[in-house]
Amino acid sequence: MRIPFFKKPKKKFIRANEQIRIPKVRVIDDNGKNLGILDTSEALKMAKDKNLDLVEIAPKVQPPVCKIVDFGKYQYAQEKKERKQKAKQRKSELKEVRIGFSTSAHDLETKAGQAGKFLKQGHKVKIELRLRGREKAHKDLAQEKIKMFLGMFSFAFRVEEEIKKSPRGLSIVICSANQKNQ
Repeated sequence: MRIPFFKKPKKKFIRANEQIRIPKVRVIDDNGKNLGILDTSEALKMAKDKNLDLVEIAPKVQPPVCKIVDFGKYQYAQEKKERKQKAKQRKSELKEVRIGFSTSAHDLETKAGQAGKFLKQGHKVKIELRLRGREKAHKDLAQEKIKMFLGMFSFAFRVEEEIKKSPRGLSIVICSANQKNQ
């Protein structure tokens, strides 16, 4: 038996027609007009007369709100709305740019340009300065190197996390100035 790597989220169950078991519901017709609170059987009959379905659109309110619509079209519109919302959500990743203690000025400019692209795309950037061997004794010079690298950016940015010491050197996390905290 194969075990799935992740579980798919359950689809939201939408009650329609005979699945609605509550005695009274608030009904909205196919034109969007509020018909008020009616018996479920009466609302179901109205929907059948129009060759449409009675669909529960707000099950948690008292009494539940039902709408007279074509169920297939309603489901399609809901899925389309969810896809649109999902597309609008931006996923922010933490991108990493590594520089060395003896990295040349031109290479630093190139890496600053790459970090700039990441920031413009809305990602956070972790700048890591690797220190090897005896370079670890000069942490003050390494901090100056990071500050010089940050001075190469031609656009506004905000420091998310200050310069931190790590076993392999120093690191700092920045994001674009207009990006909100997450």
